[in-house]
Amino acid sequence: MPLKSIPYSTPDDWPEISSWLSRRDAAEDNVEPLVRDILARVRETGDEAVAEYTRRFDCPTMSADGLRVPQSDIAASLGQIPASDADIIREAAVNIRDFHQRQKQNSWITTPAPGTTLGQLVLPVDRAGLYVPGGQGGETPLISSLLMNAIPAQVAGVQTICVVSPPRKDGTLNPYILATAAILGIEHVFACGSAWAIAALAYGTRTIPRVDVIAGPGNIFVTTAKRLLVGQVGIDMIAGPSEIAILADSSANPAWLAADMLSQAEHDPLASSLLVSPDADLLAAVRKELETQLPALPRNTIAAKSLSEWSALIHVPDLQIGMDFINRLAPEHFELSVADPWAWVGSVRNAGAVFMGHSTPEPVGDYFAGPNHVLPTLSTARFSSALSVETFCKKTSLISTDLAYIGAHGAKVARLARLEGLEAHARSVEQRLEKP
Repeated sequence: MPLKSIPYSTPDDWPEISSWLSRRDAAEDNVEPLVRDILARVRETGDEAVAEYTRRFDCPTMSADGLRVPQSDIAASLGQIPASDADIIREAAVNIRDFHQRQKQNSWITTPAPGTTLGQLVLPVDRAGLYVPGGQGGETPLISSLLMNAIPAQVAGVQTICVVSPPRKDGTLNPYILATAAILGIEHVFACGSAWAIAALAYGTRTIPRVDVIAGPGNIFVTTAKRLLVGQVGIDMIAGPSEIAILADSSANPAWLAADMLSQAEHDPLASSLLVSPDADLLAAVRKELETQLPALPRNTIAAKSLSEWSALIHVPDLQIGMDFINRLAPEHFELSVADPWAWVGSVRNAGAVFMGHSTPEPVGDYFAGPNHVLPTLSTARFSSALSVETFCKKTSLISTDLAYIGAHGAKVARLARLEGLEAHARSVEQRLEKP
């Protein structure tokens, strides 16, 4: 198997590895001119542009009147999927909601001195727009994306949640998407996808409300549209291809490690799966397991390209050096597949999510355990975090001072204003120092 073997002994080895992995971000064609045109057309003609693009790429019969999914279709969808599947979705939703409830922040007010009251209001945005990919031909719906994006918005207190998802050729959405929306109590669902759906959420159309925050994964067109709209609407994050890094010792099971690497490799040809270990025999055993398991996967062509181009077995002198590598990498998903993972968790500095021990594969977090699976990629875990309740909140400062405060501190405020050349600022305060 053409899977790289890379030694990493000191930080001096990092630049070459970093340069290799950073090229994943530039591997897609530049679609920015096309996306700019899409954004402009949707801004100018609204529903008509959204329907036209949808007819061209998804549903040949789509009209502007067909963009909104009727409430009756959402309600009926629960009868179109097995009850056992609906129960699994409900259970996952409970886990995800319980986790995100702990993220809620409260408004607060304090009085640090007589005559001074300060505080902060923590408020949800009014509207959130969620992008949910339809999967291959609309037949592999990303149920987990809807759960992971909608539930934090609901916990934050967002009143209006708008879901967009590309329709199938007949104009319908997969019943699993609609059933998940029904379970979550989401009423505003629209059958449109790609950059034109993002544009509709950002600018608003006759049918699709303008939102304050847009969240959710998508292809290069969706990602580019979100990047171009930063500053005009809140964006969850600009995500790159998926990735996993595993730090393993001799106690790890090679078959399990290979399966975990493949779980990311099957996402995308640009996905990256890295196994880091001081055990050369383990690395060799995992290579053999990959050769055995890969051909049996339905998406083996995608996974094979990911493994050959962007994945590697990385040999390190010891676990400490391995952890240094992990912190420099700042992976989206990090599995600590060692005998005592809790002894190492304090050494983790940069990772989107950490999966502890041999019995915690990454898909547990993707779908069911509760923490959010929308995570920073391409080493951005150095400075950013998972999607959360805070993604859908804004913070407003409160300031109240009385005339005694102005009398005690007004001259200082005025002096600072004049140092910045802002005379009117100074006089605004000094007006209140004058006796009536």
